[in-house]
Amino acid sequence: QVQLVESGGGLVQPGGSLRLSCAASGTMFSIITMAWYRQAPGKQRELVATITGGGDANYPDSMKGRFTISRDNAKKTAYLQMNSLKPEDTAVYSCYVDVRLLTMQVGRYWGQGTQVTVSS
Repeated sequence: QVQLVESGGGLVQPGGSLRLSCAASGTMFSIITMAWYRQAPGKQRELVATITGGGDANYPDSMKGRFTISRDNAKKTAYLQMNSLKPEDTAVYSCYVDVRLLTMQVGRYWGQGTQVTVSS
């Protein structure tokens, strides 16, 4: 089984920054893709960023410029650096991973989410 633990959320003023972390643990062969999603109250969950094992990062057009995803493969951890935060960035941010299990099957896992609130 694979577990994901997110951290780094909290309350920040508009224009501020936060860095989220997502640490994976458990039995797995490798982590294929790591991603961050967010869901604001009353809205659908949306993709924030993805990153491959080789470090290739991708962002939807709406997320480009203020968000940066990175990962440390040795630590099995993904990060999301968020700058120039706006009130509309307020949401629960969740980590998602595709992992190669020891059976060579692909497992898909979600973290429990971390609240980010941007408010003065």
